[in-house]
Order: sequence, then C-alpha cells, then structure tokens
Amino acid sequence: MSGGVDSSVVAALLKRAGHDVIGITLQLYDHGEATARKGACCAGQDIHDARRVAEALQIPHYVLDYEERFKRAVIDAFADSYVAGETPIPCVNCNTQIKFKDLLETATELGADVLATGHYIRRREGEHGPVLARAEDASRDQSYFLFSTTREQLGKLWFPLGDLPKSQVRELARELGLIVADKPDSQDICFVPSGSYADIIERLKPEALTPGNIVHIDGRVLGAHNGIVHYTIGQRRGLGIASGEPLYVVRLNAEKNEVVVGPREALATRTVNLRDVNWLGDEPLGATARDGLEIHARVRSTQAPAPAVLHAGEDGSVTVVLHEAASGIATGQACVFYSDGSGQARILGGGWIDGTEKDGRLPLAS
Repeated sequence: MSGGVDSSVVAALLKRAGHDVIGITLQLYDHGEATARKGACCAGQDIHDARRVAEALQIPHYVLDYEERFKRAVIDAFADSYVAGETPIPCVNCNTQIKFKDLLETATELGADVLATGHYIRRREGEHGPVLARAEDASRDQSYFLFSTTREQLGKLWFPLGDLPKSQVRELARELGLIVADKPDSQDICFVPSGSYADIIERLKPEALTPGNIVHIDGRVLGAHNGIVHYTIGQRRGLGIASGEPLYVVRLNAEKNEVVVGPREALATRTVNLRDVNWLGDEPLGATARDGLEIHARVRSTQAPAPAVLHAGEDGSVTVVLHEAASGIATGQACVFYSDGSGQARILGGGWIDGTEKDGRLPLAS
C-alpha cells in the first residue's frame, strides 16, 4: 500500500471479496522536500494516507523501513548507471529487487499466500503456469517496468487492476469511500524531488560531474560539457555548441568522458544487444530463438511494441533486430518482448540494452 488510489482499491476489493488482508507500506526514502510534494510515493504523507485507508478497511497495517536496501539496490544502482553513460530505469529495479524479492519474502514470513499490488498488468494461468499480459488500459499498462518478474515470483503475485481502466478504479475508490479517491498519481522517479537527475548524481557521485569534450562523430571537438550525466541519448536542445546543422547526442562515452553528437540519422538503430535477459516463454529461450523468433519489441517505455526478431546465440548472447530502425535507443534502458502488437499481447520477457548497432547484422527471418 503506497498510499495512492491504486493499491488502496486493491486492498479494499480483496477485503470485500472475503480475503484476510494485511496492508504493508514501505518507507523507501525521506528526502525532505520529496515527502511533501505532490506526485511522490513511499514517504511522508503517503505513509500516513496508507495507514488511514488501512484503518478504514479495518485491516492490519505495517510500515517497513526499507530505506537502506532501497538506497543500495535502486538509488546507488541508478547513480552508477548514469555515471557509466547509461540511461537507467530505477522503477524496474525497485519492482525486481525491493517489491517482488524483499517484500515478497517478508509477506511470506507474515503468513501471506500471495502479494497483491496496484500495478496495471494482467496475470493469467497458462498451460505451463502463470503468464503476464498487457493491461486492459493501454495508457496505464506497466508491462515495460515488470519484464524482469520471474516465473517463481509470478506464482505468488496478484494484479487485480489489470482488467480495469483507471477511470473505473477511481470510481470504485469513491464507491468504497476511500480518502485517496481523487489523490493525484505519482509522477516521474519518486526519489528525485527536484526533477533533476543530475542533482542526485552530484550528491552521490560528485566526481562524476567532470568536464569533458563534446565531440562530433567525425572526430571534431565542438565544445565542452560539465558532466555527461547532464545529457541523454537523442537530446538536441541545450548542447551549448554552435553548428550549421541540427545535432543530437548519439552516444555517451564514459571511458573518454565524451558526449558524442551527430546528425539525426546517426541515431537510427536496428540491432539491440541485451544482457541479463529474463525469459517468460513456455520453452527454453535457446531452443525457441536459436534461428530467430518473430516478436514485438518495446525499446522505450513511451513507444509502442514494434515488429522485431529475437535471436539467442549458442554463446548465450541475446540480440533483437527491429524490422524498422528506431531512434533514441540508449544503453541501460530495457527491451521488452511481446508475443504480438495487440493490447492483449503476452509478455515474453526482456533484457537490459547493453549496446546497439546501426544496421541489423542478423537476419530478420530464419
């Protein structure tokens, strides 16, 4: 129970269905300004709201101090990734390491049979065990952030909101008399109170804000930067350089402390190399994708799944080749696999983007 409307409705629905419900709220950080600002979660007012909902529902409520483990598994990993020239997604680590690992273990210790959350994703019982599918409400679908959920975890997870649109969830909250019915949704990254990632990096890794060169892909030095953490792949504005052509950030070279820029076409990518892949398909990945498996791939949370081919090499490598080149693909982001491009598509897993190549070096079809 994060203190928001989604998890509050889940608790109320399960209580109304006759389940023995225990509410658990995690205190993940306490950064002063963050605890009071609108759109935050898991701190300050949100913990108070979760407690009030639990009292109204007459269910036991526990607040667990996970600040240290959250800092270690999520915030520090976020900072390390940025310093390495990547564009991290801390919400995935939070789900994987904190909620579906540490919290699930705690819930089991408390005697719970399942852990139910307010995520918008669907869980179904398949022929070979539980499977995940995109949420009914495409605008709220959180499958991109839950690709690393394991089969073992799925055995003890429930997502009651997967079949509901957000508007109906708020209507249910009003019908159930929940005080958070009209509470705004959480926004952006919860532990970045100012909205500036660089401020967090400066506090945790001050050595990362080292000046360096802004270099054209042809080798020309065009200017200087005050830390690669201030830049993102695909960025055009705010580069602080003069040029006769529009230039975009195409690569962040942490080893040389360089921001590499080039024309828009230099951003086009078809081949995506992955690491730490989580596979949720029915058959082993090696056997399924050895000769190429047609899938739909999502390389950014804001982009729709697009046709692609998944390749699994005998050496353990996993590569996705997009049918059409995409722009702005960054290392540290996720590439999530879907069975097709529909709103009902099954999630087949995904992995972390470890590198990209401009042209597809693997075939589109076997």
